[in-house]
Amino acid sequence: MDNPEPARIVRLMEHRADIAIVGGGLNGPALALALAQSGQSVVLVDALPDPLRTDAEFDGRAYALALASQRLLAAVGVWDHVAEAAQPMLEIKVSDGHAGAGPSPFFLHFDHAEIEEGPMGYMVEDRYLRRALLAAMEDAPRITRLNGAAVTAQQTDGTGVVLTLADGSHLRAGLVVGCDGRKSGTATRAGIKRTGWDYGQTALVCAIAHERPHHGIAHQFFMPPGPLAILPLPGNRSSIVWSERTEAAARINALPEAEYLEILRPRFGDFLGEIRLEGARFTYPLNLTVANAFVAERLALVGDAAHGMHPIAGQGLNAGLRDVGALAEVLILAARRGEDIGAAPVLERYQQWRRFDTATLALATDAFNRLFSNDNPLLRLGRDVGMGVIGAFPGLRRGFVREATGLTGDLPKLMQGRAI
Repeated sequence: MDNPEPARIVRLMEHRADIAIVGGGLNGPALALALAQSGQSVVLVDALPDPLRTDAEFDGRAYALALASQRLLAAVGVWDHVAEAAQPMLEIKVSDGHAGAGPSPFFLHFDHAEIEEGPMGYMVEDRYLRRALLAAMEDAPRITRLNGAAVTAQQTDGTGVVLTLADGSHLRAGLVVGCDGRKSGTATRAGIKRTGWDYGQTALVCAIAHERPHHGIAHQFFMPPGPLAILPLPGNRSSIVWSERTEAAARINALPEAEYLEILRPRFGDFLGEIRLEGARFTYPLNLTVANAFVAERLALVGDAAHGMHPIAGQGLNAGLRDVGALAEVLILAARRGEDIGAAPVLERYQQWRRFDTATLALATDAFNRLFSNDNPLLRLGRDVGMGVIGAFPGLRRGFVREATGLTGDLPKLMQGRAI
């Protein structure tokens, strides 16, 4: 009888790489670029087909990139492709109040002039950042992209991981990295459970065109149902992240454009003149979800696959890029020492670096949301006095500015603008 074993082995080895990354959003490509620069071969498995990733139309989505995140994108060769389309964030104003009643007299005002490094961050539209990452990967010969490819199974042995794809092909790598979101299939297949809870809030996300210039100022207005972030985009446009109770958000999002704007206007205010919608409207349910482990056998989790938090401080993507910087640094240094990059001691260094930081950030965003998303008069008094105290002391303000820029804590080299 013929032995079918050789044919099976050939099929298993259809794709090979040092590292397999599952998830083609933003964190996955950024990590692929950082690793490829060090000489690692990377296969990135993206469930979405190319036309969706390369769509040049503005759909209303944008990201608040902290200064440290901008440095990482520059270090992996992406920033020059989006710099002209980026809007610097020069000031942040934080206030508390009710829709239509105006803000409390106590507020926080942070100015980039209080630090030496430059703008606190940048707003970049999704379409520009996504396409810049794709273009950079096209120019990286050590990166192979598998588009429109879904992982259906993963199996780990002592020397690597074999991923089975929906088309029946296989991919073998020494390490698999899950960058596949809050419902990470990579984590689920590895048996990693999650801890978290629902906030009963939904974020309404859109872009607004307005009459008056925003001067690079970002606003965060806290109201009892949830916060409203107004984030500057190039031109007389701003990105809106507006949190409401889930039932109310569903009703609002179902309204025609004119009625949607009628509800937004008293929350938005008139300081930028008349407003109108630009691009599509989105909704995202808000919850806290943290993986009980960031690593498993020959596996690591990055970004929302490891931790998803409330957008109250705009730190979701920034926290993911910090994961990217930390994991890239751990793996690259381990490879230079001749270590097996998928070995448990190597991956544990990444977990120790990132778990405490992300747990602290997740709990801080949770506490802020609970503190501000209510109408308790005692809590309102306490938070207003607290904002007044912080605003009165330059040292405290400067500390908050540095936190907003992502320049605090144990920063990976890429987020310091340094090569690994």
